Amino acid sequence: MRIEAHHPHGSEPALRAVYRRWHRRRLIGRMWDGDPRLWSHEPTFEIANRLGWLRLYETMRPRLTELERVARLGDDADDVVLVGMGGSSLAPEVFARVLGPVPGRPRLTVLDSTHPDAVRAVVERIDPGRTVFVVSSKSGTTLETMSLFRTLWAAAGGRGDGFVAVTDPGTPLALMAAERGFAAIVTAPPDVGGRYSALTPFGLCPAALVGIEPAELLDRAADLAARARRHPSEATVDLGARWGVFAATGRDKLTFVTSERLAAFPAWLEQLVAESLGKDGTGIVPVAGEPLRALDGYGSDRQFVSYRLAGEPDPVPAGLVDGHPLVAIVLDDPSEIAAEMLRAELATAAAAEILGVHPFDQPDVEAAKRLARQAMADGSAPSDIVATRPGFDDLEAAFARLLDDAPSGSYVALQAFLAPSPSTDALLRRLRAAVGERTGFATTLGYGPRFLHSTGQLHKGGPDSGIFIQLVDRPADDLSVPETGFTFGRLIAAQAAGDHQALVAAGRKVLRIDLGSEVTGGLEACVEAVS
Repeated sequence: MRIEAHHPHGSEPALRAVYRRWHRRRLIGRMWDGDPRLWSHEPTFEIANRLGWLRLYETMRPRLTELERVARLGDDADDVVLVGMGGSSLAPEVFARVLGPVPGRPRLTVLDSTHPDAVRAVVERIDPGRTVFVVSSKSGTTLETMSLFRTLWAAAGGRGDGFVAVTDPGTPLALMAAERGFAAIVTAPPDVGGRYSALTPFGLCPAALVGIEPAELLDRAADLAARARRHPSEATVDLGARWGVFAATGRDKLTFVTSERLAAFPAWLEQLVAESLGKDGTGIVPVAGEPLRALDGYGSDRQFVSYRLAGEPDPVPAGLVDGHPLVAIVLDDPSEIAAEMLRAELATAAAAEILGVHPFDQPDVEAAKRLARQAMADGSAPSDIVATRPGFDDLEAAFARLLDDAPSGSYVALQAFLAPSPSTDALLRRLRAAVGERTGFATTLGYGPRFLHSTGQLHKGGPDSGIFIQLVDRPADDLSVPETGFTFGRLIAAQAAGDHQALVAAGRKVLRIDLGSEVTGGLEACVEAVS
């Protein structure tokens, strides 16, 4: 791998000051030693008990034989369906898309949507008798994961021999998996938080099932650690120094661009950066998957990181480095993605030290969950919240009120509580591009409830620069959640309502758009109204 860094003239003194302070405090050595005092004068259990990710390239090696046994469950399977949210699902998706598909091995489907259309589409596509189901949850209680599990359990006829649980020791999921006769229960190290868990069983177990070698991933992370001993700053926290220093001077929109094969990586980076750094009114806004713009379309609040696989075209437009900080990383082999995951974790932890935040908690995530539970309990529906409806209200005026007088340095987050599909993806990309062209602001896009476990912490706890467009629909054909008294339609409506209420309570600007049952037409109307 190769790294090149470019930064605007005049930024060197701030970087040098950080390096001098880190040298005085022995930050790099203390980080590798797992010293929790780097992030708090009074170490808390939540910090001290969340540093196991630093040595996973060593501590996971004794588990390789176990992972090989689990992988054999996929020998005769066509599909692996993983249900999990956030850190339980993002890394496996990256591994499968960057390193796969592996000939002769099953394909991976990540189901992290509670929209009834999305759930039904997966159930109808697979053959349960030729599918391995991975139920992945650190706490073992995640509402979305357990609802999806119950649906797949019913589809499989209540037979546990095709199910694998990945969870912390002793969780309700582990106990239930034992009671129902799961084929395997794989426990994860409890001293690793979800978004730092790529090289734990949360990432490695699904990877092994689809034919990716966990040992090779650990080897690449070990290579980075060995390089860090020879060149401590370059191999570890130099990236984080740039993230933190430039964010502190107003360049807090960390924009990722990649070559084609690495296109899945920013979704994992997005969660890591947003949840770790977006709190206490500060943070870094990760921008993943944004359509490229003309060079004069980027504001002075941007910094860039590019990831390119050797042999693929450079994704960075010529001339971009003339005005914006850029770190360009070239991977010689796809398996080096594991090393870049470790580097990004170290960078995030280092940036947290600069910004003065605790990188291992997520204090503002619970608010939306609590309000969603309340909405589930009292039966509140999308109609309980004022919403703009294409074809009924003045959509152009609603967008104008939201976007046109927003201050510079804002970002616009599209929150789509819709069923993912190629056609919906394309329309959302068009809407995102139109918003960016109209405002010049950085834009983000996430499907709900997936983004609640990724960027949701940043939205409520980070800087008050977000402008939020929440897109909801009304599924024509709902789907019951087995073993419960509710439906997926009610669940996703409650999650959208809860997040809307949490954003409003945090003082954020939110526009809710009800697309009704005509998602395609409604999104097309939104694109036209913004344009």
